[in-house]
Amino acid sequence: MRPATRDALVDRLAGYERLVEVGVGNRPDVAGVLAEHASVTATDVHDRPVPAGVRFVRDDVTDPDESVYRDADALYALNLPPELHRPTWTLARRVGADFCFTTLGGDAPSVPVDSETLPGETLFRARDAPLP
Repeated sequence: MRPATRDALVDRLAGYERLVEVGVGNRPDVAGVLAEHASVTATDVHDRPVPAGVRFVRDDVTDPDESVYRDADALYALNLPPELHRPTWTLARRVGADFCFTTLGGDAPSVPVDSETLPGETLFRARDAPLP
């Protein structure tokens, strides 16, 4: 990830006190920088190394352990595939958290969103709507 993109994402998310990154994968750099400003938990369906200061929990957002997310102010995901937009949005709504994400380039969001263009990326914020 380009430093300008990472920094812009961190700027937008650093206002939250407690964050959960859904599907951290092999790129935990945003979580690592955010951990300097907030409490960050990273989740993934596979065990993943994360930077110091980031808590890791193995979890599947399609069958989540809600206790992992319950205290979060926001859930965020980077390069989230369309099939995970709705489950993550639904989980965020159930635990009372905001949901911010980026997609895999050409993929359109599959939930109602507002968008913000960042250097090299588009950040989507899911809008409030009735739960499905």
